[in-house]
Amino acid sequence: MPLARSLSVTSLSGLEEWDEEFDLEDAVLFEIAWEVANKVGGIYTVIQTKARLTSEEWGENYFLVGPYVESNVRTQVELIEPTNPALRRTIDKMNSSGCKVYFGRWLIEGSPYVVLIDIAFTAWSLDSWKSELWELCSIGVPWFDREANDAVLFGFLTAWLLGEVTQCEQPAHIVAHFHEWLAGLGLVLCRQRQLPVATIFTTHATLLGRYLCAGNVDFYNNLAEFNVDKEAGDRQIYHRYCIERAAAHCAHVFTTVSQITAIEAEHLLKRKPDIVTPNGLNVKKFSAMHEFQNLHAQSKSRIQEFVRGHFYGHLDFNLDKCLFLFIAGRYEFSNKGADIFLEALARLNYLLRVNHSDVTVIAFFIMPARTNNFNVETLKGQAVRKQLWDTAQTVKERFGKKLYESLLVGQLPDVSKMLDKEDFTIMKRAIFATQRQCQPPICTHNMLEDSSDPILNCVRRIGLFNSSADRVKIIFHPEFLSSTSPLLPMDYEEFVRGCHLGVFPSYYEPWGYTPAECTVMGIPSISTNLSGFGCFMEEHIADPTAYGIYILDRRCRGVDESCNQLTSFLFQFCKQSRRQRIIQRNRTERLSDLLDWKYLGRYYIAARHMALAKAFPDTFIYEPQDTTAGFRYPRPASVPPSPALSRHSSPHHSEAEDNEDDERYDEDLEAEKDKVNIRQPYTLPMKNKSTHRKTNQDCWIFVEY
Repeated sequence: MPLARSLSVTSLSGLEEWDEEFDLEDAVLFEIAWEVANKVGGIYTVIQTKARLTSEEWGENYFLVGPYVESNVRTQVELIEPTNPALRRTIDKMNSSGCKVYFGRWLIEGSPYVVLIDIAFTAWSLDSWKSELWELCSIGVPWFDREANDAVLFGFLTAWLLGEVTQCEQPAHIVAHFHEWLAGLGLVLCRQRQLPVATIFTTHATLLGRYLCAGNVDFYNNLAEFNVDKEAGDRQIYHRYCIERAAAHCAHVFTTVSQITAIEAEHLLKRKPDIVTPNGLNVKKFSAMHEFQNLHAQSKSRIQEFVRGHFYGHLDFNLDKCLFLFIAGRYEFSNKGADIFLEALARLNYLLRVNHSDVTVIAFFIMPARTNNFNVETLKGQAVRKQLWDTAQTVKERFGKKLYESLLVGQLPDVSKMLDKEDFTIMKRAIFATQRQCQPPICTHNMLEDSSDPILNCVRRIGLFNSSADRVKIIFHPEFLSSTSPLLPMDYEEFVRGCHLGVFPSYYEPWGYTPAECTVMGIPSISTNLSGFGCFMEEHIADPTAYGIYILDRRCRGVDESCNQLTSFLFQFCKQSRRQRIIQRNRTERLSDLLDWKYLGRYYIAARHMALAKAFPDTFIYEPQDTTAGFRYPRPASVPPSPALSRHSSPHHSEAEDNEDDERYDEDLEAEKDKVNIRQPYTLPMKNKSTHRKTNQDCWIFVEY
């Protein structure tokens, strides 16, 4: 019988709809970022997934501003004539003055308007603009830093664009939201030129923080001690740091994506953020209504097929009792926690062996590195698997034909005669083809820097070489996943759905989209209290572990203690029964509402209201509200599905349970139990319905749900 599932919005949301709308008839929002229609990193995901919600709020008055990249425009943008009269005049004037500015619709959900600026076309102005930047702000940009040069061009052109828009006869109230230091110079110039624009600056990760953590510095224990100017100068990023710090200080409202990054920004950028704006996801994209458990089974079977080929000749473990773990992201060995994950896997391997566990763990490392091609041995494994499958199909067809002919004449088949010598010969040749003299490879590709690769060197140190005696196997896939790959033909979403646990023990992770994506797909994950996602979940969930969100303590523990805790998490997960994992996945998926832009978008709304009130105090008013308490999901009615903590209300592990695949699990009933103790969200800023303007009769008020 299929597993039942209740929808996220009806199971554990507890999040009231914020139906009040802000009167935006005379307000315009410009959102400026280098990653508008230009995928570089995580900011692209933030803007792309948030676009639908923001377009619904602002309608025709929402414009994204980014760089013109021809290859991206051809596939992502529909170029059209500007619909806004003021913007049409602005673009025409800039184009007639030696610029190239394009207008169109970004072909994503929400179809927002985009203004794309060709910075290469105005590169002739770079020297004069850099001189002006030095005279105005005393920031010198070296000639060899191409990224900083692009930031200068983009910043001056953005300020030019906003300046022209404000020169209209009846200018609207403009909100300009700038993301990261690459767009930050435009904000600085807007304030220096005293443009009537409400400005917001969001840092998704501080420049200096990323550089310091990459250098194996004891970052969080020394935040207050860093000489920021010296540290930035030593790393030759002082000019970038100055742009970022100037943008943070000049903005009417300064925001970061998490509480941990807020602390970092306060010490490194010397300004405390006004509000934290967590990153969300378009949960509708990931929610497979009533099907996510089935999708997990389908994707898992595809991963199992890859494993059969990869471990041919050494497939001496039960794939039905095999757990798939993974870590994915940029190849930052220490920052992303790959070092502590590998060490924990070595300790887990020891625990599984001494406890004679029949569980096998396969850990995937999906981190792009420099390679020149697929590993021949890996490709051979998939070819051998396919050959075995073809052989089995051939023998099956011959067997089936003989069975059919026997039944046609009304006789029971003589089983001893169903397979002849030729069939046995074919099968023996297939078995001999699976013989292997070497161990299954660790890496699926040929690495260009094999001897110095951090993951491979760590594997050599801990001695996990995929031997038959090891209960933990490692597969390093140094390339992003693709459905067109001849090796593992799956895209990232399919792969995540097929895994059992995502492991992200990051040391430096301002937010963390990878565990968030796991959550909305119903896959448990391990994060840390030094990541934005981990801190957010600790704040909003009374008992994160009960919902499949394991928070590793890397803030108050040493490396060895954290590694032991991670090993404990992994070992306890390995001891869960199949039914316990099903219950946990259902609980994990219920948290998807918490990460939806429909909920998290209100933080951005509050930031824009705050900016308008600061820039136009005679028109708008905003009363600050304490949002630190947050909304907290209660502990489930039944205790966490952990063998170590099981009680009568939680499923017990038994040998029979693992085989009862058809056992009915009433997810609706489970969800109703968990809803009983839900607390209401924290107080949210609301306005009365009359108007958004400040008058003697009305003002912004705050309503408790």
